[in-house]
Amino acid sequence: MSHRIAIADSELAFDGNEGETVLDAALRAGIELPHSCRKGVCGNCAGTVAHGEVASAGRGAMVNETCGPGQVLFCMCTAASPALEIRPVSWRRVDPAARKRFAAKVFRHQLAAPDVSLLQLRLPAGQRARFQAGQYLQLKLDDGSTRCYSMANPPHESDTLTLHVRHVPGGAFSARVPQLTSGDVLEVELPFGAFSLAGGSEDTGPLVFVVGGTGFAPVKSILDDLMKRRVDRPITLLWGARRAQDIYLPAAIARWQRQWPSLRFIAALSDEDATADDSLGAEQVRGRADEALVQACPDLRGHALYCCGSPAMVTAVREAALARCGLDAADFHSDVFVEGPAA
Repeated sequence: MSHRIAIADSELAFDGNEGETVLDAALRAGIELPHSCRKGVCGNCAGTVAHGEVASAGRGAMVNETCGPGQVLFCMCTAASPALEIRPVSWRRVDPAARKRFAAKVFRHQLAAPDVSLLQLRLPAGQRARFQAGQYLQLKLDDGSTRCYSMANPPHESDTLTLHVRHVPGGAFSARVPQLTSGDVLEVELPFGAFSLAGGSEDTGPLVFVVGGTGFAPVKSILDDLMKRRVDRPITLLWGARRAQDIYLPAAIARWQRQWPSLRFIAALSDEDATADDSLGAEQVRGRADEALVQACPDLRGHALYCCGSPAMVTAVREAALARCGLDAADFHSDVFVEGPAA
């Protein structure tokens, strides 16, 4: 049975197949709704049902703690009536044909931290990858499953894909990374995701980036892209880590600080006392990322905040930013890193 799904206050409508999530139906039709994890964790896809009914897609609850009154997670529900009208927070048209598959070759592999690999891939000669800073790719494994990794390089480096891979014990791909050698071929598809800067080039408001672990990867792509385009906006980068050694690629941050002398870099260390050591070029505080955010940025009105990391960290930062720092909910953007196969 097919369902007709319309977007409220527009003339746009698309078909949804039986059992297909509302989000997947929209993406298949070339309509991008806000989303990240596609597993009912991040809450980015939350929206309301204006008319008709939805039912659980069978993968979990249709509502979580990030949902507002009357909202459901479009990645976790399917149309349950012939006609369904939804009201997402935002939407835009995309070209499904813009997504491409590549047989990328391993070019370089190096350790950036004890548990993080930097994996650089080269595309076949003459081929270029088109993506927006902050988006991710899907990497196909031998068993047919896929894993998601954000591009850490900016879009203008279009013949290369750089991934930050955290070593997960027993991970289907990360456990294989140390054995990869130059010339090994990996099948990738891109671009995916909507974690990119909102607004146009005329937007000059202050930006705050909060990252944890390899959540640094998409933010690196965004900041490298801003630097390439010589965008000048007030920027704060807050990196939550257990120890100072977990904050990798300090050279990239130093380069941004030279480009933007006013850039504020804060290292929130949860398992290590803050020290006077300025080797990171950062303000160092003891505590979690959400605690450091409240301390460093008590008033976030008029700011745009981009948060990327584990589900627990993103949830804590969202709650702190909205409830304690005055951030408008529409100005909170997140990319949640959820381990395991892509949905």
